[in-house]
Amino acid sequence: MYMLKAPPPTGLPLLRLAFRPFYLGAAVAGVAWMALWAALLSGHAALPNRLPPIYWHAHEMLFGFVAAVIVGFLLTAGKVWTGLQTPRGAPLAALWLLWLAGRIASVAAPAPVFAAIDTLFLVAAALVFAALILRARNTRNLKVVVVLALLAAANSAFHLGSIGVSWADPMRALHGGLALIVILVSIVAGRVIPAFTQSVTPGLRITEPRWLTPAAVGCTALGLGLWVAGTFGALGAATLAVAAVLQGLRLGRWAPAASRRRPILWVLHASYAWLPAGLALLAAAEAGWIGSAAGVHALAVGCIGGLVIGMMTRTARGHTGRDLTASRNEIAAYALVMAAALVRVAAPGLPPQWQGTALFVAAGAWTLAFALFLAQFSPWLASPRADGRDG
Repeated sequence: MYMLKAPPPTGLPLLRLAFRPFYLGAAVAGVAWMALWAALLSGHAALPNRLPPIYWHAHEMLFGFVAAVIVGFLLTAGKVWTGLQTPRGAPLAALWLLWLAGRIASVAAPAPVFAAIDTLFLVAAALVFAALILRARNTRNLKVVVVLALLAAANSAFHLGSIGVSWADPMRALHGGLALIVILVSIVAGRVIPAFTQSVTPGLRITEPRWLTPAAVGCTALGLGLWVAGTFGALGAATLAVAAVLQGLRLGRWAPAASRRRPILWVLHASYAWLPAGLALLAAAEAGWIGSAAGVHALAVGCIGGLVIGMMTRTARGHTGRDLTASRNEIAAYALVMAAALVRVAAPGLPPQWQGTALFVAAGAWTLAFALFLAQFSPWLASPRADGRDG
């Protein structure tokens, strides 16, 4: 019997799978946008679209930087989940250019133009992913489609608020976007972190009670929903506190100690640990004990930022045909993101004269982390797979 050879890879390597252009674009944004944020904070730059700098910063980190990673990951993993071809070549280039146009518009166009361009990206991405899931009848991932669609709606609400539609509160929309990303992280990380840990640890079998994941994800969604609504202080605090405990129990079942000698794995466990910490800090904020900034940045920088750098390096290595062992460069990037999270979360509790310095230190650590990613991974993302396969 003769085995048929797989056809040779075709097309520009950068456009063969979605992780390639979107990870590259996200890393550039992670460096450039954080540097611009530092310049805005110090008064050395100004935005032409009259958006308050804090709105621009929060929006671009959530709906620009993180959204690019989410779309790149989902449209890459979706090929594995469904067995169907995901966008590549010209369709992938069109989707990526739409994302890029939004980033340029965020600093170079009036708010209404920025809104019109940027809103289209997540709507288009949600439709593309939904069509893939529905075509494959992959019902397990319909909840991911729902979260992605809600993320597009939160982005639209932000833009409506930013151009003056009275009922739309831009900050509440940003909090809603953060909450939705945390929920998506909770769903996806619950699949990949235990699987990755078990696959590299001989004899390890990870199990958890059937009720734990739905209870943790559901309670997290409810608690964050009450926080975004902003009118359920005591109930929100209690729900977030319970969610923090459930997420901590969940992480404990994933054998985090087994990852301690594998940096490409421990960064995922360490980053996920920021999720229960962030929920606990938000619970304290809802109870009136502290401000909300520490909880917001524990989730945004520690949990989401850490998982972003960890998943970007791991999936980019795997899908470019390289071994799953972190280099010193990558370990340094992991440590820098964790350091940025620690400093940024601690900043509100520091003496006032040190808080500004802490913000710049956190921004610098984050910027350097993604600069290290770019230095190592840019050539890999733009080149054919090391093993000659397609993808």
